[in-house]
Amino acid sequence: MRQNSIIRLGSTGLSAVTDLGRMGMYLLQMIQGCFRFPFRFSEFIRQMHFIGAGSLVVIFFTAASTGMVLGLQGYYSLNKFGAEGMLGSAVALTLIMELGPVLTAIMVAGRAGSAMCAELAIMRISEQIDALDCMAVDPFRYLISPKLLAAIISVPLLTVLFDVIGIAGGYVAGVHLMGVNPGSYIDGMQRSVTNHDIWLGTVKSFVFALLVVWICTGRGYFVHLIKGAGFGARSVSKVTTQAVVYSSISVLVFDYLLTAILL
Repeated sequence: MRQNSIIRLGSTGLSAVTDLGRMGMYLLQMIQGCFRFPFRFSEFIRQMHFIGAGSLVVIFFTAASTGMVLGLQGYYSLNKFGAEGMLGSAVALTLIMELGPVLTAIMVAGRAGSAMCAELAIMRISEQIDALDCMAVDPFRYLISPKLLAAIISVPLLTVLFDVIGIAGGYVAGVHLMGVNPGSYIDGMQRSVTNHDIWLGTVKSFVFALLVVWICTGRGYFVHLIKGAGFGARSVSKVTTQAVVYSSISVLVFDYLLTAILL
């Protein structure tokens, strides 16, 4: 019994190390594919539309509800100290530095990342990626690198949109619903938000975009090598779930690490 447990533990550890090394090499190949020619500009535009424009609705409603909740809860907390005038500062800093990049990345992972993972997984189990290799077509340049470039551009733009809509939602909740002075809301926001805060949020959005595409496409690309994934529809569903969970957890972990390093 003890020997079997040790064997299972060793097998799990070896699988984890192998998967980590495989994903590391995959990341390098994915980045290299961005500099290989001829570049698939039409696929890049298609991915920009899918990741960016296709996520506008979910980003809008998530940002609006988040901003309004921050406005209501911020007013409730600040009102205890007679500091309602700092509501604009609290809402803007929270969105720009933390919630904007994090929630945008998680929404993109759930909507676009899952689709990218399922697409590549189906192409792998149906041997379409193997067919590309047989025809000497680089699958990274053809399939994956356009997704990476599109996400690196789209996610920061979606983050900016999230911040703007969230701040507007906080304004509606704080000023129009709770009676905060509109001048103090705007003035507090302008005084407190610095270029460093905006830079921190921008860096986070770029890193999160890379993490989401790397993990989601990697899970789908290596679906045939993932231990216990099975085969066929079951394997696609399992790796898609893994992709969303792993990418969301990675976003939260790297949010703390980047905040601790760059703040």
